[in-house]
Amino acid sequence: MDFSGTRWLDSTVDNFFFLSFFVLPLHAWLQTSLRGSGAGDALSQVKGQIYQAFDLADHPFTYIPSSAAPDHPDPLIPNEPTSSYPRSAAASDNILSSSRSDPSVDSSYPAVGATGNFYLSSTRRRRRPSTPGGSESNIDGTGGLTGDHTASEAGISEQRLVYPSTAEGHSPSPKRRRLTNMRPDGVSSANGPSYVSNGSVASPSHKVGLSHSLNGQASHASSNGDLQTNGVQKSSAVPPSYFGHDREEVTRILIQSLYELGYNGAASLLSKESGYQLESPAVAAFRGAVLAGRWAEAERILVQSFYPDGTRRTTSGDGDLPTKERLVLVESADMNEMLFYLRQQKFLELLEARNLSAALTVLRHELTPLNYDIGRLHALSSLLMCPPEHLHDQAGWDGSIDSSRERLLSELSKSISPSVMIPDNRLAILLDHVKQNQINQCLYHNTATPPSLYSDHMCDRADFPSRPGIELSQHSDEVWYCQFSHDGTKLVTAGRDHSVIIYDTSTFAVLHKLMEHDDGVAHACWSPDDSKLITCSQDKKARVWSVDTGRCLLTINHHRQPVTAAAWAADGDSFVTASLDKDSHLCHWSMRGHALHMWQGDFRVQDCAITPDGRRLIAADVEEKIHVYNFLTHEEEYCLALKSKPTSVAVSKDSRHMLVNLSEGQIQLIDIDTTDVIRRFQGQKQGSFVIRSAFGGAAENFVVSGSEDSRVYVWHKENGTLVETLEGHIAGCVNAISWNPTNPGLFASAGDDCLVRIWTRERDANSHTTARTHRATSASGFARTSALRSTMSF
Repeated sequence: MDFSGTRWLDSTVDNFFFLSFFVLPLHAWLQTSLRGSGAGDALSQVKGQIYQAFDLADHPFTYIPSSAAPDHPDPLIPNEPTSSYPRSAAASDNILSSSRSDPSVDSSYPAVGATGNFYLSSTRRRRRPSTPGGSESNIDGTGGLTGDHTASEAGISEQRLVYPSTAEGHSPSPKRRRLTNMRPDGVSSANGPSYVSNGSVASPSHKVGLSHSLNGQASHASSNGDLQTNGVQKSSAVPPSYFGHDREEVTRILIQSLYELGYNGAASLLSKESGYQLESPAVAAFRGAVLAGRWAEAERILVQSFYPDGTRRTTSGDGDLPTKERLVLVESADMNEMLFYLRQQKFLELLEARNLSAALTVLRHELTPLNYDIGRLHALSSLLMCPPEHLHDQAGWDGSIDSSRERLLSELSKSISPSVMIPDNRLAILLDHVKQNQINQCLYHNTATPPSLYSDHMCDRADFPSRPGIELSQHSDEVWYCQFSHDGTKLVTAGRDHSVIIYDTSTFAVLHKLMEHDDGVAHACWSPDDSKLITCSQDKKARVWSVDTGRCLLTINHHRQPVTAAAWAADGDSFVTASLDKDSHLCHWSMRGHALHMWQGDFRVQDCAITPDGRRLIAADVEEKIHVYNFLTHEEEYCLALKSKPTSVAVSKDSRHMLVNLSEGQIQLIDIDTTDVIRRFQGQKQGSFVIRSAFGGAAENFVVSGSEDSRVYVWHKENGTLVETLEGHIAGCVNAISWNPTNPGLFASAGDDCLVRIWTRERDANSHTTARTHRATSASGFARTSALRSTMSF
């Protein structure tokens, strides 16, 4: 392209013409318009800009060679002193101005000030070649730059200004160029359309309406005339659902959660903006009355929510109270029950204040006429004679006014529809459900750390203890039992070789080897504080040991048949032994060796356990039954019939479930309160021998059991899925499993191969220990001869 340049104004006549017909009239008009307006500085500035532009147009042109490669176009030229196309008011705010000058140009020509709508480059103009065919050329404008930075500083190259050519292919006269540049907004050339910009400033024929958006940028109007924003403007029609959930329910739960988190201002703002209230006026008034102890007001709101016959109001028809003035109740709501709870609280508070006469009045004239829960009414009557120090225990009341009223309101809310009174901590409860569901769906979840709400939860199999890392071979015969201490620092093993071995789990070094039993040891049990240990043997004895010294503290010689199991009371001061002796199948002992209680019954007990809360004693007999006793009263609560002989029973840490191994090769998870079978676990091989299954993993997420095929089976407790089938024992039956209660990445298995295997995570396993995949095809050398060990002999 040819960039040979000429001056802007070719002659003095042209200069005179420009000065006479444009500059002087403009100057006079500005003086008239701005006179007396305090805008003298602005007038002087505009005058200076005009004269500087005039002088620059008459300055000699100097060509600056391009530094680009020959096959590339020359660098772009900066913007002209005045815009060659009309600028809108909105766009003019973004025009780049600069006070810097090019050092290659005479410094006597300063750049235009940064306050106007001009960008004056200190580089000389060059005449642009004409465009063949008389077509229009485009203007490359920067447009959108702001501040005191030049185009080059903003990362934009110098830009080129191209003028439309004449019909003959020659450049227009300077006068024609000036007239074109001076056209007002909206006036285009008579010879063609106005110029189009590829920058951020619109040309006259392409101007669009501008609107302010929330992020500070204006967006163009759409073709249908509607203003567009970035999606943050509130829509006139809010959709009724939020990703498939009811919008009102979600919003009200969020409002409740904000209040519970202490963000009261945010909660109020959300309620105001959404138009949803957390509670109806009647519910808010009822809540306030209960928490403040305004019993008459609370009863008034409650009573008017029922019809006179005591049935709940269901509609708001003619003559009925509007819902904002009454409670919306659930179908099972009972007016007398709710009034009883209110008046009971009133009665207890009067007793607490030792206002016995007022309390007696409430009992006689308010509680008794309700004729509700007569047994509870008699219990309340007895409290009038109760000493103050025993009042709280007898009434089952903590005596705190605030907390007891909160519990009262929570109880009453069960009869109020959640559509008007959301249950407390609703969002937290829902989030707990979400977390628990993710844990239940994660097969290898084995950590006490709760899942994050930020992402979906999934545990890696590498974090699951599936590798036999350590092999303990101190026993010389079958190992029948193993169990970790409650603090996880010790492991006890017992077996057919009459020995009991206690290990330190940090190194698995032997702490004690107890050899005082005269026959095989089938069971061992740690005291709640891990300071003592009970061992049960085929020699018909049970012994209590000091874990620290390894000394025998007590020997029980009462049973006439092998002692099969033992369990500590929750206080650690007494224990229960189980035996195959029908005359003394269950005995409760003190640490002095005194029999505290002997349970009656003509059956033999294979295993027993006391729930961690100390309330129940569970015994598995050999006649296909489970007996559950109240341990405090020694009364039998129920007897549960089974389809086959139970070989072991284990209780969960929360005292809610028991795990029962059956000789038919099935493990059942049973609800202790309801006796319902929650889940069945199958896959392991069992028929002739005693196998003890157990809960395991973080939060007891797994059920683990040995098997007669020398394997270890692990199931997910919540869904019954078989997670792992582990091979590590050489031959014979795997008799017992114990999972470390403080280290979910560690469990032990005891087998007929005389070994105790310590299973660890993949990354924790010692590099020199590998799983043995070979299993003997015959059980020779591991034959069972003990009547205790074989379920077939019962």
